[in-house]
Parts: sequence; C-alpha cells; structure tokens
Amino acid sequence: MNDIPLSVLFGALAGLIVLSGFFSSSETGMMSINRYRLKHATKKGDSDAKRVAELLSRPDRLIGVILIGNNLVNNFAAALTTMIAIRLYGEGAVWAASTLLTLVVLIFAEVTPKTIAALHPEKVAYPASWILRPLLILLYPFVLLVNSISNALAKLAGVNPDQEHKQDHLNPEELRTVVDEAGDLIPDQHQGMLLNVLDLEKATIEDIMIPRNDVVGLNLEEDISVLMQQIRNSDYTRLPVYEGDINNIIGTLHLRHVSRFLHGDDSTVTHEAIRRFSKQPYFVPEGTPLSTQLLNFQKEKRRMAIVVDEYGEVQGIVTLEDLLEEIVGDFTTNSAEENNEYITALDSDWYVIDGSASIRDINKHLNWELPAEGPRTLNGVALEYLQSIPDGIVGFDMKGYRLEVISLDGKRIASAKVRRFP
Repeated sequence: MNDIPLSVLFGALAGLIVLSGFFSSSETGMMSINRYRLKHATKKGDSDAKRVAELLSRPDRLIGVILIGNNLVNNFAAALTTMIAIRLYGEGAVWAASTLLTLVVLIFAEVTPKTIAALHPEKVAYPASWILRPLLILLYPFVLLVNSISNALAKLAGVNPDQEHKQDHLNPEELRTVVDEAGDLIPDQHQGMLLNVLDLEKATIEDIMIPRNDVVGLNLEEDISVLMQQIRNSDYTRLPVYEGDINNIIGTLHLRHVSRFLHGDDSTVTHEAIRRFSKQPYFVPEGTPLSTQLLNFQKEKRRMAIVVDEYGEVQGIVTLEDLLEEIVGDFTTNSAEENNEYITALDSDWYVIDGSASIRDINKHLNWELPAEGPRTLNGVALEYLQSIPDGIVGFDMKGYRLEVISLDGKRIASAKVRRFP
C-alpha cells in the first residue's frame, strides 16, 4: 500500500466521499418523494417512476442497501484517511485526520446532499434508482441478512415491518390537510367543493332536512280548490301527498304531472287524479350520513326522501338539491331565499340569528364552534342548556358564547342575539 501514489489515494478518498454523498442523498430523496405524485406518474407509464415505486414497495430493503453501501464507503474513507495521515505526518496525526474527515463527510456527504435531495426529491430519486436497483440485486444476500435481524428486533418492539409498509393510505383528516395545503394548485371554488365532499361523512340528513313543521305538503282531505291553489303557489317541484296526518304520507307529486290543470277549471281535477299521479314515497332513516344518502339517491333514482325516526314518525324531508348544495353551494339566489336569511350581522361582533337556524350552518358561516352534537338548531341548543322554556327575554353565557333571547314564538326561541367571547 505504501507504493500507491498519494494522488491516487486522494482521488480514491474524494471518490468515496462522492459515493457517500450519493447514498445520503438517495436515502433522503427516496423517502421524501411525494408518494401520490409518484403513483400518478406510474399510472402514466413513467419508467423512472415505476422503478422508484418498485424500490419503495419494500422500504426496509431499500434502506438496507443504502445503509450498507454508505457504511462501506465511509469505512473505506476512514481507512484511506488514516493511511494518508500516517504517510504524511506519522501516527500522531491520525486523530486530526479523523476529525477533518468527519467535518468533510458531514458537510459534503451528509448535510449538503440531503438538503438538496429534500428540496428536489424527484430529481435525486429517479437517477439514483438506476444504481440502487442493480446494487440491491448484487447485495441482496447481505441486505436480507441485515433486514432479518433488524425486523426481528423491530417485532420485539411491537412493530411489524411487513405490515407497516403496506399502510400507505390517507385518512379523511389527512386528506383534508392535503386539500387545504394545495393552495394555488386548486382554484378556491374547487378546493371548497373538495372540502365539502369530505364533510359529507360527518353530517347526517338531519343537518340539512326541512323539518316536519316547515314541510309543505298536499293533504287529500282538503278541498280540491285548496290543493290546486297550493300547487300553483308552490316554490317546489315536488310535494309530499298525505291523508289527514303528515305521518300518513302516500306519495310524492311532481308538479309537471298536473301542469296541464294549472290554468284550467279546478273542477276538472279530482283527489283520485292527484293520488294517481303521486309516486310511491321514498323513506329514509334519520341519522343517515350525507355521503351514504347521496349514493342512495343515485341508486334509487330519486330526488326527494321522507325522513323518519325509529318509530316511523315523519321528521322532515330531504332532497337531492339540498344535498348537492352542501357540496357546490346554493343553486338559486332568488329574492324569496334572500329574505329568509337567518343570520344578520350587528355591530361589536353581535349577530341576530333565527332560532330555527342549523348549528352546523351557523358554525360554517361564522367560523364558530357551537356544540354540534345533540340538538340541531340554535333553539334546541339553547333550550337544552337552559333546561327550561324561558318565560321572557333572557340572556346567558353558553360555552364561550353570549346569547340573548330577542323573541319567543310559543314554546320556542324565535330569534336571539349571539356573540362569541374574545
């Protein structure tokens, strides 16, 4: 070894440091690459992406070959440094040479290449895969031995590497974070729609249904002239049809089926005709998640459903339009709807809110955190908190919010002033 020129030794040392930097950057680049972007590139047939995905399918083996290679070149570099130091300055300079090598490796073979790889993982991982795959085949027996021992130790610690590497899926909250952080990559409107789709799993049909007291329907026990007047004045295209009591719904009527009677004599229309034109009602249980109900509407090819409780009592109705508006926003902005606005802003962070307003809608519009579990409306939440029906105008603090009742409608709070504490 003493016959080898110093220039060759220095060249070999420089080459080993470069190799160490390659292994360090490869590890960071491979582990930092965006897995979903990689999957997309793989589906498009990118050969580099397929090769990287194949290596990442067994991260324990990938890390094994990288670390074996990195440790080998670092050990050879240390041996060469010792040889060079002894030949130049004697054995007393070995410690100084080792310290210098540590600094060189730290800067040129660790920090710098890993930083570059973290910032540009694809530019590092794709070329590196050309070397790492054949190297893995070459060193496979050593990698298998090292991984067997490592995996055995991991299992003692309660980790199963064979299963962990397969669990590469986002849960809904993680997916929400991905959408939130997409920023300029997704238009604001599309981003909002994606977030609303994710919210469907959290909400149920009770959150968006028209409650029983507000349901507009056709009672076949009414005179035919009254029914026709209801049909002419209706803002809806579909109406539930019942006999006597709302719990006795016999069908749903699409107004197009009776459109030819709208401008004629009411005497030409009969209760039996309305019954005949009515479609079999579609009942759904309360508590159904919106995501499930959206699929059910598609499966049943229906646009309106009657919501019932566990006793079969009608609780309200829900429509496909209401559900889709949870995703894309309101379809219509007519004056009738604008006049029904249930939140009015006042000065000093106060809002006048209708008692029938949905807690979910209030939280969404004002970015509040009123308790969404339990009662669905502001009136329900307030009455549950008070545990009694107020006799008059009252004010109270409720879980970080100040609520002052403005008006009552019988046994319910019609409207209230609400503000959130700073």
